Amino acid sequence: MEKYISPSFDIIVPDIDESLSFKSFNDVRDIVKDISLRKCLEIAKEHKDDIVIAADTVVVLDNEIIGKPKDKEDAYKILSKLSNKEHYVYTGYAIKQGDKLVQGLVRSEVLFNELSDQLIKDYIASGSPMDKAGAYGLQDNFTFHIVKSTSGSESNIIGFPVDEIKEDLKKHFNY
Repeated sequence: MEKYISPSFDIIVPDIDESLSFKSFNDVRDIVKDISLRKCLEIAKEHKDDIVIAADTVVVLDNEIIGKPKDKEDAYKILSKLSNKEHYVYTGYAIKQGDKLVQGLVRSEVLFNELSDQLIKDYIASGSPMDKAGAYGLQDNFTFHIVKSTSGSESNIIGFPVDEIKEDLKKHFNY
C-alpha cells in the first residue's frame, strides 16, 4: 500500500465478530460493507484524528460466498469449484477521520482457467491459498496460471481496491 496511498501507515487488526454481519444481512454487498464499517469504527476509537481505512473482501460463485479455506482439503474443494468458472470479488471499505465517514463497494469479475489436479495440489503446497478468500491470490497468477481473465479493479481482486480508495481520499478527505 505504501507506494499507492501513503509512505507511512500502521496495520491494525480489529477484534470484531464478522459472523454478526452474516447473520444480520443476506446480500453480500451489505455484508462486506457492514464488516468493513465495524472494523473501521473499532480502530477509529483509538485513532480519532487519523485517517482509518478498513476493508473486507469476499468471493462469490453462483450466489455462494466463498471465504478463506479451513484447511488444505477445503482449499482443494474451493479451487476445484472455481475451475473454468466466472465468479465475483466484492470488497466493502470504510474510511473515517474525525466525524467524517465514507463507505464504498467495489465488484470485479474473475474467470478461472481450467485447473488440473496437479496444478491445484502444487498451488496448495505453496501455502499461498490458505489465507485468502476464494483460496487464491491474483498475484500468484504469474507462477500458477489460475486466472484466465479479469474485469474491473485488479487491486480489488487482490483484496484492497487502491484506485477507488485513493479517489475517495482525494474527494472527501483532501488527501
